[in-house]
Amino acid sequence: MAFNHLPAGVHDALAPLSVMPVTHSVPMAKNLRPDRSPADSAPRPSPGALLDRLAAGPSRTSRITHTEHLPPRAGRHAVWPDRIRAEVLAAVQASGIDHPWAHQARAAEHALDGESVVVATGTASGKSLAYLTPVLSALLDGSEAPNGRGATALYLAPTKALAADQCRAVKELSQPLGHSVRAAVHDGDTPFEEREWIRQYANYVLTNPDMLHRGILPSHARWSSFLKSLKYVVIDECHTYRGVFGSHVAQVLRRLRRLCARYGASPVFLLASATAAEPEVAARRLTGLPVVEVADDASPRGELVFALWEPPLTELHGEKGAPVRRTATAEAADLLTDLTVQGVRSVTFVRSRRGAELISVIAQERLAEVDRSLVRRVAAYRGGYLPEERRALERALHSGELLGLAATNALELGVDVSGLDAVVIAGYPGTRASLWQQAGRAGRAGQGALAVLVARDDPLDTFLVHHPEALFDRPVESTVLDPDNPYVLAPHLCAAAEELPLTDEDLELFGPATEELLPQLEAAKLLRRRTKAWHWTRRERAADLTDIRGEGGRPVQVVEDGTGRLLGTVDAGAAHTTVHEGAVHLHQGRTYLVRSLDLEDSVALVEQAAPAYTTVARDTTSISVLETDTEIQWGDGRLCYGSVEVTNQVVSFLRRRVITGEVLGETKLDLPPRTLRTRAVWWTVTEDQLDRARINPEILGGALHAAEHASIGMLPLFATCDRWDIGGVSVPLHPDTLLPTVFVYDGHPGGAGFAERAFHTAGDWLTATRQAIASCECEAGCPSCIQSPKCGNGNEPLHKRGAVRLLTVLLEGAPAKENVAEENVAVADGTDRAGGMAAEAGQG
Repeated sequence: MAFNHLPAGVHDALAPLSVMPVTHSVPMAKNLRPDRSPADSAPRPSPGALLDRLAAGPSRTSRITHTEHLPPRAGRHAVWPDRIRAEVLAAVQASGIDHPWAHQARAAEHALDGESVVVATGTASGKSLAYLTPVLSALLDGSEAPNGRGATALYLAPTKALAADQCRAVKELSQPLGHSVRAAVHDGDTPFEEREWIRQYANYVLTNPDMLHRGILPSHARWSSFLKSLKYVVIDECHTYRGVFGSHVAQVLRRLRRLCARYGASPVFLLASATAAEPEVAARRLTGLPVVEVADDASPRGELVFALWEPPLTELHGEKGAPVRRTATAEAADLLTDLTVQGVRSVTFVRSRRGAELISVIAQERLAEVDRSLVRRVAAYRGGYLPEERRALERALHSGELLGLAATNALELGVDVSGLDAVVIAGYPGTRASLWQQAGRAGRAGQGALAVLVARDDPLDTFLVHHPEALFDRPVESTVLDPDNPYVLAPHLCAAAEELPLTDEDLELFGPATEELLPQLEAAKLLRRRTKAWHWTRRERAADLTDIRGEGGRPVQVVEDGTGRLLGTVDAGAAHTTVHEGAVHLHQGRTYLVRSLDLEDSVALVEQAAPAYTTVARDTTSISVLETDTEIQWGDGRLCYGSVEVTNQVVSFLRRRVITGEVLGETKLDLPPRTLRTRAVWWTVTEDQLDRARINPEILGGALHAAEHASIGMLPLFATCDRWDIGGVSVPLHPDTLLPTVFVYDGHPGGAGFAERAFHTAGDWLTATRQAIASCECEAGCPSCIQSPKCGNGNEPLHKRGAVRLLTVLLEGAPAKENVAEENVAVADGTDRAGGMAAEAGQG
């Protein structure tokens, strides 16, 4: 019974969206600067006034459950270090910046001293300038070398959009420096004819970890002149490198350091992070180097008004007659419509690509009823678009041609969208760090801003909008990554061996698990030891052994049947649920039906259509225990942590009417099962505990199932994950434990640290789960507490009151926190799992 919060196609009852009347005119200037939109000429409303307008109406005020006011903050200036070239300081001043903020000057000082540094300050605090000044100064020095490239710098961004945006900013800032700074983007979208010029002449290369992993490092000989002069490595938005992706990037950076050393370079790492807990610790784990922390934000901040918004209940009833709220998708589309009508520049963030398309389409339909000229000023932005489509949207957003954008977190990062007045967040994004990052997109020019978090109809969002202290009174999360995860480390050891044979001197660089993994990789005939080094033995590229984003294979191409036109791509891991045969696929406002999915060739054929429904995939999940690493007695029950194997299969899809969310039918699918070896936390209960909780055999399955759903919905509050990172299974009698058991597992091979975090915070986590279920006002369960829109069992069986009683009895046996610390034993080193990884790689 896997629990995944995929929006179920219930785009609300799309009850008539209340488009607010235009009560003021937007001045239209006759001669606008090219980077200004007409809306920019209008006086900006205060954040409070803007919220009042959005909340106007008989039912809207009651939707706001809490409003948080963050007062403005004055900035503190400092002086740039005198070692920065005068030409660079002149260029900075020409851009309108006379004096740096104190944290900018301090970070630059550390960089000039040759110390790796992480700048962990708020959104729009000038982190880019903090690392650019020492970088540009070094590049200017290097331009005076005989070859004109005595120093180089490498910039890494988690997204292509951010790299392109930063390249534009660097070129603007360095324009007074002439050809001394030659910045260029090198990613999958870069034309091949440009790549050779970049290798030979660019001294500031902007790319992403994927291209570093698959392109630059395997071809390091062709990049030798760049690498031997590498002075700085900039890692932007480094807080995004968490979980499995972050662990992969950590090993990619170790491979980079190893090759730089081979060419005689030892670059300084400059990291920029949103506000995070223990940024120095996370940066050190990411780079493997000592890192100095600069976290005292000295930049000014405008007023921020942050509203929590709960959509109203509708007259519709969902599964088992449960009450249904308007979805966050329709509510956010409503708000985006209102903001656009008022000439307010805004971005609406949504978790899924499908959600971004839906919000854009709904807003455009509503705007057409008010003023057709506004339709073209709203668009969707998400991953999976073709490069030229992304670039056009970025230009339109940057220029102000677009007033409103519905975007996935592809736009969450530091892309310069200054001038925004409001941000709407459709559903809690999974972490407080991401929430503040998205909210910080507005007000980037120092003016006041409005942020609105619209709750989805699920346990966590419902809990948060009624417990604002969980958002506003708690620090942001630590960044969790595990570079020593053998499922992560093994393929990178292979890639490193292909780049340069591995020797004993490399063991310390790649971590303590390396020494035990190498013989296993040799036994799997992936590596071969000759004299004192391990060599890659195969013809294929070792870098292709792993996808560092954990997306499980090459993307599926979405192709229009009849024309052969490539519409975009879908991650391999999502293909079974999003582009199966019969699925409704949205792309830039157009609707398509999937005719066929060829998994072998990774192609989905689609045709344009106009169905009156959307589709939602359903799956089933089973789980087996491979090894129990740690267990703690919880009264008569037990709390355990260890290795499991999960088998998942998409078995059918539902067709839901767009307007009402009504289920029109279910169609069976014949897709192959997928297996995953990962890490899990699980808890068992005994027959005596069931008796005390008054749980009889008839309701046992429903009580366990309800507790499983709710506990997965609440875990992101305690671990740095989102719902797509985790899954769950509940079984009345599990064959491995021989007891009623609830499992929660990491959705990544080898684990990602989330289940381990759940194990260590189980008391608080399950207490919050019980509270979320018990405090929900529904009678028998609803999406706000125990129902999952993607439950493979159709939310059957569920028993709300049984889940509350079961969790109550379980928590009565929970040990005191100090006892938990004493009983926790060291987590196994994962040697057996490493062998499994090596064996799987050997078979592949």
